Amino acid sequence: MNLQISGHHIEVTPALREYVENKLDPVVRHFDRVTGVNVVLSVEKLKQKGEVTIHVPGKDIHVEESGADLYAAIDAMFDKLDRQVQKYKQKMQDHHRGEKAAHHVAG
Repeated sequence: MNLQISGHHIEVTPALREYVENKLDPVVRHFDRVTGVNVVLSVEKLKQKGEVTIHVPGKDIHVEESGADLYAAIDAMFDKLDRQVQKYKQKMQDHHRGEKAAHHVAG
């Protein structure tokens, strides 16, 4: 899996990088077909913002979150991402189940 973390008007410190990696870990464990992750952390005036795009086969899932505290924004962003990934994973499982059921009836 390719992980890219960048900062816009902010330095991505080793502590910040480690925090993002730790938050990302459970998301990737829920869905093992993640091919790449791109995280952008930025500061605009008083707003701290985090954006993440996760690449999975057939789709890119993009989530962004902002707030007064960057760590809180990162937390909220990964919570949202985790829900999106689980929803996508469920959709994929349902789709494949549907295909097998349709295939079985036809055969």
